[in-house]
Formats: sequence, structure tokens, C-alpha cells
Amino acid sequence: MAYDLEEQEQLANLKAVWKQYGNIATWVLIAGLGSYAGWSYWNSFQQSKSSEASVLFEELNKAVAGKDDKQVQRVTSDLKERFPSSHYVEMTVLIAAKSAYDSGDIKHAKELLNSIVGTTKNEEYRALAKIRLSGILLDEKSFDDAAKLINSDFPEEFLADQADRRGDILVAQGKVEEARKAYQTALEKMKDKSAGKPLVQIKLDAIGGTTDKS
Repeated sequence: MAYDLEEQEQLANLKAVWKQYGNIATWVLIAGLGSYAGWSYWNSFQQSKSSEASVLFEELNKAVAGKDDKQVQRVTSDLKERFPSSHYVEMTVLIAAKSAYDSGDIKHAKELLNSIVGTTKNEEYRALAKIRLSGILLDEKSFDDAAKLINSDFPEEFLADQADRRGDILVAQGKVEEARKAYQTALEKMKDKSAGKPLVQIKLDAIGGTTDKS
């Protein structure tokens, strides 16, 4: 696909933004939602007064803080084995996926995220996993697979993050005008004080800003 000089400049601008903020764009926009979900389920889980689970969770916290991915994966495996029916285990798997990603084990990160996408009955967890997995696929230039994942159904509270990721994928595919619309949708659906809003605005500005011609 050929682009005029203006579009070429816009794409170059966004590539520069992506180079600086790429990892952030892959994970941070849903960190707040993930933390909230984890906290909610952890509070519920604590009510069961399971001392063993409490010990394992503390081990997980220490492993994450120490960037010890091997320990993170071991604790996650233990939790999955001992508490297979707990929703809290699914959040632990999401944490383990991020740990694997940060440590460079992209294959395992994808396996963990796919396990959530394919098996969970919790729509919020599935949405988190799909957004994170589509970011990895985008990094790998698997644009069609990323688009298929992000264009599936999402809960209402994740529509802004879905639109933002769709914009990233459309830019990578060279569909600048569609990407603008996606970023605008993301901004419209985000709350005014949303932590991810400034980054989406940066990406929109990098490809020429608003599509409103009036």
C-alpha cells in the first residue's frame, strides 16, 4: 500500500511513539482494572481463611517484587493445583503471564494468556487476557491474529481499552484513518481522569489528530 508524504510522516511519528511507549501500551492501560479485580477477588478469597493460600499469595508477592519469574511460575502452578476452582487463581495466572513476558519468556506468557481466553467463565478476566495477548501478537507482527482477538466481544467496561488496542493494530496495518477513529472512540469512552488517556491522545496526535473535518 502506498502512502502520501503526510501519511508517511504520521506513521513515522507513531513508530517513534511506539518505540518509546510500546511496553506501556501493551500492559499499563489495563493495570488499574487488573489491580482492582485482583484486590476484589483477594478480599473474597481471604474470607475463606485459608492459611495455606495466604502463604502462597505472600510468596507470589515476594517473587514478583524480586522479579523471580521461576518462583512466580512455581507458586502459580501450586495455586492452580490446590485451588483449581478459585477465580483468584485466574488473576494469579494473569500475573504470571506478565512476569513471564517481563522475563523474556514470550511463549509461556502467550500460553498462560491463551489458557484464560479459552477456559475462564469470567468475562473480565477474559477481556484482560485478550487485550494483553493481542499486544504480544502485535509486537510479533501477527496483525491478523491480533485483530481477530481484539474484534471479538468485550464487556462494557473494557470497550475503551479494546478501541485503543484496535487503533494500535490498525496503525500497524497502515490503516491510518481507521486508527484515528479507533483512538477517538477510546478517548470518548475513557473517564476524564483515566491513567491511559494521555497516552491514547499522544498516539492520536502522532497520526494527525482528530478526524473531525467540520
